[in-house]
Amino acid sequence: MTPPGPGTGLSIFFPAYNDSGTIASVVIAALRTARRLTPDHEVIVVNDGSADGTAEILEELASIYPQVRIVTHEQNRGYGGALRSGFASATRELIFYTDGDAQYDPAEVESLWRYMTPAVDLVNGYKVSRSDPAHRIVIGKIYHWTVKILFGLRVRDVDCDFRLMRRAIIERVQLDRNSGVICLEMMKKIQDAGFRIAEVPVHHYHRAFGRSQFFNFGRLARTAVDVGMLWFQLVVVGRHRRESPAAGRGAGEGAAARAGRDRS
Repeated sequence: MTPPGPGTGLSIFFPAYNDSGTIASVVIAALRTARRLTPDHEVIVVNDGSADGTAEILEELASIYPQVRIVTHEQNRGYGGALRSGFASATRELIFYTDGDAQYDPAEVESLWRYMTPAVDLVNGYKVSRSDPAHRIVIGKIYHWTVKILFGLRVRDVDCDFRLMRRAIIERVQLDRNSGVICLEMMKKIQDAGFRIAEVPVHHYHRAFGRSQFFNFGRLARTAVDVGMLWFQLVVVGRHRRESPAAGRGAGEGAAARAGRDRS
């Protein structure tokens, strides 16, 4: 493997919504890790209309660390809206994101970095095991296998928000969703564009602060509708396949780099 050189630029960003109990620790962990990887780095936090003390903590972090930038949404735009702002704000060649709730350890971006070779465009994390209540694990598995079949996805974990990618992906793939199904939209469009994907195991931790904004019946129902609409748009209509030129660098399962796992 030939990982990126020490001069390669790295943008790290976190979407944050009422994450005052965790955001400082993940930002500091990201800064420490980024320094080990490259001197050319930035850490961005998208404060998506938080109503707790997140904004004040971020202001203090930005005043202490010059590499930290804050993007503020006055009103909550949803997970997809926060991701879109993060991608739009990132300025470096490589872009990494994960959530601000500390269920993933930003230090593990080093594992992804090692697999970002010239033959790979995106390194996608997959959970070693899911540290959530039993009902969330069951719902997550149902969701995973449903969308994997419906959308013809070949990645092991479409819903693991721990990804390192080249800027070329965001420049070519247009994301439209403001809801949590943006991850499904993103991975489907990336796969269809022919970008090459490596997969690396990462750890998933119990939520130490706050509670999930996703797992309630109303939101699950809206997600089901959103998934259906996305399936019609991307699978039935498939306009994105005609509008976006193929990456042209080894599309498909046979050309994808598979790291640290058995084929499934």
